[in-house]
Amino acid sequence: MKYDGLRALAYVERGTVRLVSRRGNTYKSFPALCRTLAACLSVVLDGEIDYLGPDGKPQFHDLMRRPRSQYFYAFDLLWLNGRDHRGLPLLERKRRLRDIVPAAPSSVLYVDHVVGTGVDLFEAVGRNDLEALLPSGPTRRTRRKSRRE
Repeated sequence: MKYDGLRALAYVERGTVRLVSRRGNTYKSFPALCRTLAACLSVVLDGEIDYLGPDGKPQFHDLMRRPRSQYFYAFDLLWLNGRDHRGLPLLERKRRLRDIVPAAPSSVLYVDHVVGTGVDLFEAVGRNDLEALLPSGPTRRTRRKSRRE
């Protein structure tokens, strides 16, 4: 699912967190989110920063005002404890990601991979007036640079 927020890489190293945009700019206005992410291990996560409105839907316009309750939707694990995971199949990275994302309630949320229900999921996205779907094969390896290179 495509959320309506800011795409970011989260670099977590020894309790220090940097949230970096696709263009390499560091987001500096999400300190509470960084404090939550600091509890993760030494890791690079691919995800999206979002704000959920009262209806539970992502609200990009309100996110730009930097509300207090932001969320980081983690949907891929690129590095863990100094090891590059980008060469692993997507479902293996997702399994490892699930193991390190804090349990609810948390402002860091695991984004699951849905297999085999594309039509149903597409219809649900439309019914709920959400952004879009981003299809991805279960064995996909990522070429996304993590800026550690």
